[in-house]
Amino acid sequence: MIRVVLPAHLRILARAEAEVQLEVTGPVTQRSVLDALEARYPMLEGTIRGHDGGPRRAFIRFFACEQDLSHEPPDDPLPSPVAAGTEPYLIVGAMAGG
Repeated sequence: MIRVVLPAHLRILARAEAEVQLEVTGPVTQRSVLDALEARYPMLEGTIRGHDGGPRRAFIRFFACEQDLSHEPPDDPLPSPVAAGTEPYLIVGAMAGG
């Protein structure tokens, strides 16, 4: 099982806990994790990335194993601790302002 930590605004929208566990078939990549997340919580479709599964939204960031994966290719394998379920994949709402 893949562990995914959601930011508060997406937790509320999905009516989910802070951390959800997902079954991902095939290679564990950012794309496969987000596909599984949107399949389980269809109300999140279009909130993390484009409605067509396109690039991530501007104020969403992805982290795993203390690494910022936001600009990594979506089909690159996630770190092995994430694939093993020992470390979570973090979806973070970025902050902006002045």
